[in-house]
Amino acid sequence: MKIFATMLLATMMFTGTTNWLTNFTDAQKIAKEKKQFIVLNFSGSDWCGPCIRMKREIFGSDEFNAFAVDNLVLVNADFPRNKKNKLAKAQVKLNEALADKYNPEGKFPFTLLLDAEGKVVKKWDGFPNVKPEDFVASIKAVINADK
Repeated sequence: MKIFATMLLATMMFTGTTNWLTNFTDAQKIAKEKKQFIVLNFSGSDWCGPCIRMKREIFGSDEFNAFAVDNLVLVNADFPRNKKNKLAKAQVKLNEALADKYNPEGKFPFTLLLDAEGKVVKKWDGFPNVKPEDFVASIKAVINADK
């Protein structure tokens, strides 16, 4: 089993697969170490149509993943409703704390680009009806302006 897990991790690293974190504190540590920005996405993965579409069309795109793997730390604050997708109580508390700070109006999907300190530098309210390459370009523009 250890061998399989190691092979899977190595494959993910070499194929450029992005990894969505669920702990914002961990994400900030990584972002500070790597001098990267954070994408924080609030989603309702099992009930929010635009959230599901965003995951599939934007975050699941080759363009987004190719850019994100070397340039972004990704965090998903999910708020599923179905019992089968219920999160652990500790995760619910983490997500609720993030929502209190960054999404008090409870918008879904709601995506933020943050610097490593947690300062909001760009917002997407709802599904950003753009092509993945345009979404990536809007992130690049902010990152490049910061340099």
